[in-house]
Amino acid sequence: MIGYLNGKLTFKDPTYVIIDVNGVGYEVKTSLQTFSKLKDKDQCLLYTYLHVKEDAHTLYGFFTKEEKQLFLQLISISGVGPNTAMMINSSLDANELRSAISNGETSTIQRVKGIGGKTASRIILELKDKISKETGVTGITETGRSSLREEALAALMTLGINQNVANKSIANVLREHGSDISLEDLIKLVLKQS
Repeated sequence: MIGYLNGKLTFKDPTYVIIDVNGVGYEVKTSLQTFSKLKDKDQCLLYTYLHVKEDAHTLYGFFTKEEKQLFLQLISISGVGPNTAMMINSSLDANELRSAISNGETSTIQRVKGIGGKTASRIILELKDKISKETGVTGITETGRSSLREEALAALMTLGINQNVANKSIANVLREHGSDISLEDLIKLVLKQS
């Protein structure tokens, strides 16, 4: 595994750079976030991840350890490969992504090209606890009701329920039972209605 590269930037493109390390040129795929920090530099250190497939060995590079950590968390999710994770890192900076995950904002993640509702919901469902533990964020917005609604929506969409149907059912259950209902009970009641 190659943990990082430190060398001279010999080529820069918004999607990849070539770093000369002691006479060896490494082609490293980068996000737009990383590229924006590199475009005025001649020397750099990039934290890297080596992705090995049968037909290719691809290096992915990150300007910060934080961006690399988010990338690794994203590719741990079924259906999110390295290229999709780089697209997410290019579209959302680390703070935006962490906030979207912590607050269950599927719409923010869906703004990324190629990310649909199910994938956005899966990202939130699988990473919310990890992100919250790292940052100390509980994911509760101004009203606990909004957070409860978003969490339930993410879970229901992961289970294959249409977003519009899930939203209407959640609203009905919350109207009947109030916002003191637990997440588990809310999901169970919505599933009974669907």
